[in-house]
Formats: sequence, structure tokens, C-alpha cells
Amino acid sequence: MTVHQPDPRYTLSKRSKANFVLALRISLGFLAALWIIFIVDAVLGLRLGRFGLQPGSLPGLVGLFTAPLLHGSAGHLFSNSLPLLISLTAVLFLYPNSALRAIPIIWLGSGVFAWLIGRPSFHYGASGLIYGLLAYAFVSGVIRRDMRSVAVSLMVWFLYGTMIWGVLPIRPHMSWELHLGGAIMGVLMAFVFRNWDRPPLVRYDWEDDETVPDWYPESSADRPSSGKLDD
Repeated sequence: MTVHQPDPRYTLSKRSKANFVLALRISLGFLAALWIIFIVDAVLGLRLGRFGLQPGSLPGLVGLFTAPLLHGSAGHLFSNSLPLLISLTAVLFLYPNSALRAIPIIWLGSGVFAWLIGRPSFHYGASGLIYGLLAYAFVSGVIRRDMRSVAVSLMVWFLYGTMIWGVLPIRPHMSWELHLGGAIMGVLMAFVFRNWDRPPLVRYDWEDDETVPDWYPESSADRPSSGKLDD
């Protein structure tokens, strides 16, 4: 029996694998920081929630920077942990160059949106960032025809299907404003950076089509080797 081996020109390189490990480590480090902040706040009674985003308030603008770092309860942070880990790792790995610009814009932009239209209370949590990352990954994948990005986004939406309703004002104690702001910013950034980070062509054993994208180098020598409103 003949076993088909993938063409080495189309397989992920060691560098790509190293980039994935780096993206995962950064995401795990950020997630660990969120848990440390929550635990220190709970143990010392610092009441860091007061540094959340407060719409319409000039002092509340500090929440543009701090809101994604704060969570109201362990359950709130726990529910955000896995989606954040997956979405942040995916964006950092799939779109490393544009991610360095898109993520800060999504972070701040979701807060600005919520500050402008939000209810007069404290808004905090990483869900706004998560919605932005998922929207960015999904729309970027569709625009660039990068099925890896689309698959990751659909997997998260499938596992956390109720998240789609988070952009609607249907739960009084949920910051749908941050969710909607994050999703809008993610879509906008996907279009702004649509020409960045062209996806490498990856070939698997089960694929037979030899077609490559129009932009791909014709010469094989040029091809790569691979109250409080929680959101």
C-alpha cells in the first residue's frame, strides 16, 4: 500500500511551530496575569472594580485601559478564560504582524464605544476583547480565504454559541456595549489590515488540488517551506 506523503513545500515549518508555541505562551501569560489580578484583589480587598469603565464620566475613562483586566467574580473570569486563550493564541499565530496593531485598537476601541453609548455604571471584563478577537479572526479568514482562521472562530462560537447574543441588550447585568464595541472594532480591523500577514499555503495528505493562489510565487524556489456590568 502506498502512503501519500505531504509535499514539504506545503507543510508547516519548524518556524511556524515555534511561532505557535510563542503565541500560546503569550496568551497563557496574559491569562495568568488576569487571574493574579483577580486573586490579589479578592485577598486584599482592593475593590479594583472601581477602576472599570464608567460611560459618560471623565474619571471613568481610565477604564479604557483597565476594564479588560478586571472581573467581578471567579465564575466571570473562568467563563472568559478558555475563549480568551483560544482567540488570542489564534490571532497572534495567524496574523502576528497585524495583531500587534489590531489588538491594542480593539482593546481601546471597544471601551470608547461603550463609554459613548453605555449605561451609567461600571463596565469591566475581557469579553469585549474576546468578541473583537473572534470577529477579527473570522472576518480576516473570510476576506483572505484563510480557512484556518475561520475554523478557529467557528469552533469557539460552536463551543460558546450563546456568546452571539452577547451583543444584544437582553441581560441587565451584562455589558453588551463592550461586546458590541469589540465585535465592531474586530470587523473594522480585519478590513484595515486585510493585506497584512498573507497566510502560508499548507497542504495535507487528503488534498489533491494543485491550485495555488494567484499571488503565490510561480517559481518553486520562491515558495516558503511551509451596578456593575460584567462583560
